[in-house]
Amino acid sequence: MKEPIVFADRREAGEMLAELLKESGADARSVLLALPRGGVPVAAAIAAKTGMDLDILVVRKLGLPEQPEVAMGAIASGGAVVLDDWIYQALSHPDMVVERVMNTERAELERREKLYRADLPPVPVEGRTVILVDDGLATGATMRAAVAAVRKWNAGRIQVAVPVASREALAGLQAVADKVFCLSAPEDFGGVERFYDDFSQTTDDEVRRLLAEPLARMK
Repeated sequence: MKEPIVFADRREAGEMLAELLKESGADARSVLLALPRGGVPVAAAIAAKTGMDLDILVVRKLGLPEQPEVAMGAIASGGAVVLDDWIYQALSHPDMVVERVMNTERAELERREKLYRADLPPVPVEGRTVILVDDGLATGATMRAAVAAVRKWNAGRIQVAVPVASREALAGLQAVADKVFCLSAPEDFGGVERFYDDFSQTTDDEVRRLLAEPLARMK
């Protein structure tokens, strides 16, 4: 059985993904959309290696009120919503619960977009290949919301690139994305953090620093 990859940090994971993308024929005409916060240093490393444009796509998990770590779905920039049907059907008064959580997360989504992007416009994606990037996938709910959002923007091909993912998350993404790039899909997953030596939290300041130059070039 192939041993799972353990990455030194998000930057190393991004550099390894960049090599995989280049081998697949990806080039500088593609657009990288990173999911903040952890996806940004991964995508920044890919951009540095490939010359692709870099931007963000803010996605927020919709956690259960009593168990916020359990995702009942996710929302993304542009109004896309993805819900877990099984969890949704099990809720008492599901519409009320979802709406309450969505209102909170929508406010945080808008706050982060203003914080990270400032007054700079989004990178144009219409007709271009978009590669969505995160530092790993556990359930895949946030990434599925990201794919749904980009579908509304008339992008060309929509691809996903992640260093590590659960096999269940990969299967779900392969059903909605045009292509999924993943360096490691261990049978015994247990959580994204297990596959990084350094999985320290990416800060808002780090996100702003990594995005400042690429977004300014697009102004």
